[in-house]
Amino acid sequence: MQEQITRLEVKLSFAEDLLDELNRTVFRQQQQIDQLQKHVLALTEQVRAVASSGHGVGESRDLRDEIPPHY
Repeated sequence: MQEQITRLEVKLSFAEDLLDELNRTVFRQQQQIDQLQKHVLALTEQVRAVASSGHGVGESRDLRDEIPPHY
C-alpha cells in the first residue's frame, strides 16, 4: 500500500510540474498574441492613413513625393 501511495505522489508531482510548465507556456503565448494584435492594429491604421492620403493600391505615384522634405 505504501508503495502505491509513493508512486501516486511521484505521478502527482510530475503532473503538477507539467501543469506549471503548460501555464507558463499559455501565458507566454497570450503575451505574444497581445503583441501581434497591437501590431496588426498599427498596420491597419497605417494602411488606412495611406489609403486616405490618396496613395491607394494601383495608383501611380511620383517618386519625388517619397523624398523627405530636407532634400
